[in-house]
Amino acid sequence: MVRFHPDRRTGREHDGWGVLTVAGSSGRVDTGRARLFARHGALAESIRWFGGPGQNPGPWEIPLEQFRTRVAALRRECDRVLVAGTSFGAEAALLTGAHTAGVDAVVAFAPSDVVWAGVRPDGTQTSHWTRAGHPLPFVPFVPWTPPDDPPSYRRLYELSRSADPEAVAAAAIPVERIRALIVVAGRDDRVWPSATHAEAIADRRRRHGLPTTVVLDPGAGHRAVLPGEPRVTAGARMARGGSEAADRRLGAAAWDQIRRLMTGAPEPEQ
Repeated sequence: MVRFHPDRRTGREHDGWGVLTVAGSSGRVDTGRARLFARHGALAESIRWFGGPGQNPGPWEIPLEQFRTRVAALRRECDRVLVAGTSFGAEAALLTGAHTAGVDAVVAFAPSDVVWAGVRPDGTQTSHWTRAGHPLPFVPFVPWTPPDDPPSYRRLYELSRSADPEAVAAAAIPVERIRALIVVAGRDDRVWPSATHAEAIADRRRRHGLPTTVVLDPGAGHRAVLPGEPRVTAGARMARGGSEAADRRLGAAAWDQIRRLMTGAPEPEQ
C-alpha cells in the first residue's frame, strides 16, 4: 500500500477529500495516480488487490472488504471519500461505491456495468469479487479463441454478454446506490466495450432519476492518461486501442470533470 499526504491541510480532524485509487488487471499499487490526487489536495492511497501476501494470485474471488476497509480508514481523516478505478479496478470501485456508505463519489475509467468472470489457473470460472465471503453473480465467458495478434478481447465480452441475458441482469452493478459518479471511456477500447458499458451505467442511473457524468472520446482506447501521468505501457500483451494523443485527450477531459467534482465547481453552460 502507498499513502500520499497533500501539500495543504487545514489541521481540522476531518479535512477535504480522501481518494482510493484501484489499478486494473495487474492488481498493482497505482502509485502514479495516487500521487497525482495528492498533488491536488487529497489524502490519497492505493493498494495491491491481488498477488500480494495472503491474496489470491489472480483476479478472482477478491473480497470487496479490502477496499471497504481502506475507505473506512480514509473516512476517519477526511470529509469525503472518492474511489477511482480502472478496468477491473473500475468494477471494484463501482461495487465499493454501491455497497459502502462512506463513499461520496466514484470515478470509473474503462468501466463495466456488470461483474465479469474471474478465471482460475485450472480454467474454471468464478466471480471477480466476493462480499461477506460469498461470490457475487457474474457473467461467464463463452468459448472463444482470439483471431488476432496481439489479441483484442472486446469481441469475447460482446459475445459473452449476448449469450446469457439472465446472467447479465443478475450481475448488473447497482450503480443507482452511488452518490456521484463519473465514467470515462474510449470508443476505440479494444480490451472490452467500455464506452457501451459507460452508457449502460448512465442509462441505469437515469432510470432511477440520477445524473451521471459521462466522458467519452471516439479515438481513445482502454487507458486514459491524466494530466501529469506517464503513459503506462506495461501489462499483459493485448491490443488496447487508442493512441497516446487520444488517450491523453480523454484523460484531460476526465480530469476537468474530476476537478469540478472535487472543488464543487458548477458545470459549464452548454
